[in-house]
Amino acid sequence: MRTGAVIVAAGMSSRMGDFKPMMKIGAISMVQRVIANYQQAGVFPIVLVTGYRGDELKKHVARTGVICVHNDAYAATEMLDSAKLGFSYIADKCDRTFFSPVDVPLFTVNTVVKLMQADAAVVKPAYRGRKGHPILLKACVLPQLLSAEAEGGLRRVIDAVCGGDIAAVEVDDEGVLLDADTPEDYSRLVERHNRQLLRPAIEISLMRENRLFDKSGALLLHMIAYTGTVKGACEKLQISYSKAWGLLHEMEENLGFPLIERRPGGEYGGSSQLTPEGRSLLERYEAFVEKVRQYADVCFSEYFGNYV
Repeated sequence: MRTGAVIVAAGMSSRMGDFKPMMKIGAISMVQRVIANYQQAGVFPIVLVTGYRGDELKKHVARTGVICVHNDAYAATEMLDSAKLGFSYIADKCDRTFFSPVDVPLFTVNTVVKLMQADAAVVKPAYRGRKGHPILLKACVLPQLLSAEAEGGLRRVIDAVCGGDIAAVEVDDEGVLLDADTPEDYSRLVERHNRQLLRPAIEISLMRENRLFDKSGALLLHMIAYTGTVKGACEKLQISYSKAWGLLHEMEENLGFPLIERRPGGEYGGSSQLTPEGRSLLERYEAFVEKVRQYADVCFSEYFGNYV
């Protein structure tokens, strides 16, 4: 079961007096913290909806592996409109999708994992009975969200379209409630949350004499499969066209089989799709990484569970 995420960071941060997504909380920015929380829980793909200062934000997250979707009308639309852009991109790619605004950055990885263990059309975290973010949505809910009017706000729309199938999961995580309207709102939780960021960081490469395949290659293949073109994948990943082709040629030479089928021509340089061998490699690699991640989490708890 694939679980993705949509993070909305399109607003103008008028009440904060600064650009919230790129403000530092501890050693990393607000948007980097939200992305890290999802990635540590194995959530993929992650879609970031940009708006105000969108180009700057895209560059800021270029190395994180997220997909950026831009809301050109950010100044005249609501959060639901930005969320719809993300949902429309991810709807056919995931069985479940998290949603969170970028200014609720202090929820923990444990909360994300606990929500993923629940089974309902809509799953919300609750701290001492008060519901917060992130919200987990089954794929069956997204078409109704995409056709809903914005009146009443995103929360009202979600509650209206789920048919009452809502689970509130109690978590020991005050961060699910705390938005970052002012620096004072979240500064008192930064130290606690930074301690919770201690985790194993697992990156797996397949090797022979040379590196055959790794996280970068897997992400590129995913984006090619999603967009149908190498150029489209480059735009989403914020990498150059020449770098992508260089990586593809290197992987194919080392592996000894083609990863994508090219169809030349067209405005975007033709279409591309994964070969059966490329798709099989990607699926095996991802399944292997997930198994290793699960084992690493168990070992980490054994050796570092009470370390800090």
